[in-house]
Amino acid sequence: MKVTEHIKNGNGKTQFSFEILPPLKGENIHSIFENIDPLLEFKPPYINVTYHREEYVFKELKDGLIEKKVVRKRPGTVGICAAIQNRYQVDAVPHILCGGFTKEETENFLIDLQFLGIDNVMALRGDAVKSETYFTSEKNGHKYACDLVSQINALNKGKYLDDALQHTFPTDFCVGVAGYPEKHMEAPSSESDIHFLKKKIKNGAEYIVTQMFFDNEKYFKFVEKCRAGGITVPIVPGLKPIAVKSHLNLIPHRFKVDLPDSLVMEVVKAKDNKAVREIGIDWCVQQSQELVKAGVPFLHYYSMGKSSNIKEIASRVF
Repeated sequence: MKVTEHIKNGNGKTQFSFEILPPLKGENIHSIFENIDPLLEFKPPYINVTYHREEYVFKELKDGLIEKKVVRKRPGTVGICAAIQNRYQVDAVPHILCGGFTKEETENFLIDLQFLGIDNVMALRGDAVKSETYFTSEKNGHKYACDLVSQINALNKGKYLDDALQHTFPTDFCVGVAGYPEKHMEAPSSESDIHFLKKKIKNGAEYIVTQMFFDNEKYFKFVEKCRAGGITVPIVPGLKPIAVKSHLNLIPHRFKVDLPDSLVMEVVKAKDNKAVREIGIDWCVQQSQELVKAGVPFLHYYSMGKSSNIKEIASRVF
């Protein structure tokens, strides 16, 4: 079932969803199941599965030369999605990226998803790899998420890359995209950010999931800007609880979001990470409860491969 159908079937009630990471190469899929199982009591209609593109590592050879090698540390997104739908009868939403894909590879990825009965995709540009200063698309790939959305929408109309194909069957993917309450890190302004978000919606995206935020007012203002700009699709807030002291530096650096001073000071004063974990849970619960009162369609939690704190939050909210 499509995410938009789950929203409609919720009849205005806030529902629970979360996002997981594929395990590192060499690990067992049971590590995924162990993190999903405790959260099933909150009846998630869908689970997002991230996609992780290639990285480059440099290995010194015996002759002193340096070999550049491509590795993918977290493969398995498609397989995990299939396993989730088979094991739990819960819809899986795979992330699909511009980065690392040609248009042909994108089309083949989508065909595989269609054959597996997966109805939803989250279309993202993706980040630059560690060896790049700025994002670089593949040759004959997409540079922007709005173009990726266009290709998916074209496939939904039966338009494949090979014009010679006849009697093609259209796909029927529900496409989600990302939104940034504190604007995308590369956007020159919040107004330009909304402009390009509108383009993604115009090209076929049906709902938005936000980047994590720690101040609900930023989400509410973002929604206001979207509505004022003519964006009418559902906007799902994305949340992540602070769990360890190092998050005070890692989260702003990695995700380019601000942390409220009051939250920062609580974490700074905490005697250890156990206390930080409780502070993060309490803060996220307060955020969640306020968002539920505001009538958001879903609360979407970034679990980052750990479910214990998400379970505690959900038990106090749902």
